[in-house]
Parts: sequence; structure tokens; C-alpha cells
Amino acid sequence: MAENEQAAAGNENQAQPQFALQRIYVKDLSFESPNSPTVFQEQWKPQVNLDLNTSHNKISDNQYEVVLSLTVTAKIDEKVAYIVEIQQAGVFLVKGIEGPQLGQMLGAYCPNILFPYAREAIDGVVSKGSFPALMLAPVNFDAIYAQALKRKQEEAGGETKEEQTH
Repeated sequence: MAENEQAAAGNENQAQPQFALQRIYVKDLSFESPNSPTVFQEQWKPQVNLDLNTSHNKISDNQYEVVLSLTVTAKIDEKVAYIVEIQQAGVFLVKGIEGPQLGQMLGAYCPNILFPYAREAIDGVVSKGSFPALMLAPVNFDAIYAQALKRKQEEAGGETKEEQTH
């Protein structure tokens, strides 16, 4: 009987979802300061704009590359002080997770893991450009993902298959 319990436990372990971060890397990084050095003479009260995007692609049966793209533009009045663009990426092992849960994992959970790395890289390059440190505020990727899903549903003209199954 103990053997049957062990065999059953072994089968349960195989069916359990698996998730692992395998690699984090900078895929692309760009810094521009088109109005330096004159911008350094301005009073530093910038208007900072953040644009972000996420994407993912399947690279093998259970591996996905997730890319978090951020563009930070700092302006003083209408003068661009700097523009930073980064694509922070990661390779994630995702096994036994499908459908809406997989979408949520790749569209919100993974970008949430990548964001601190992107934020640190942006801060470092801004400082090296001789500008005051920029520490971006946390981002609610779950809310962004939910908004993107809602927008897709509205564009599709109603309910998606995911909603119909609930």
C-alpha cells in the first residue's frame, strides 16, 4: 500500500505546474541627451513620461522569452533632456500552465519580475548621463494586463472564449 501511495504522489508531482526564471538580460538599451550640455544650465524640474510595453514569444515547448520595453522621456519645458529606451528580457520555464493562467503569467507576472532590473538599468544610465537619479515608481502589471484584455475583448466585439468558459 505504501508503494501505491508513493506512485500516486510521484504522478501528482509530475502534473504540478512548474515555473522558473532561467535568465535575465538586457536585449536593447539606448540613451540620448540631444540638448546637452545646454540642458544642464536649466533648472531641473523635468516632466517625465514613461511608456511601457510587454511581449512574449515561445522559444521551445516550455520556454518563453518575455520582453519588457520601457521608454522614459524627460523634458524641461519643451526641451528633451534625455530619452532612455530599454528592452529588459527574461527566459522563463513555464510547464503545466495553460489558457488564461498562462496569459496572466506571461503578461503580468513575468514583467513584474523584470521591472526592477529595467528600473535599475535606467537609473544607472541616467546617472552616467550626469542627470539626477531617476527611480521609477512601481507598476501594477496586473491592472495593465487586465486593461489590455478588456481592450482586446471590446475590439473583438464582445466576449472572448476565455470569458465564455467561466
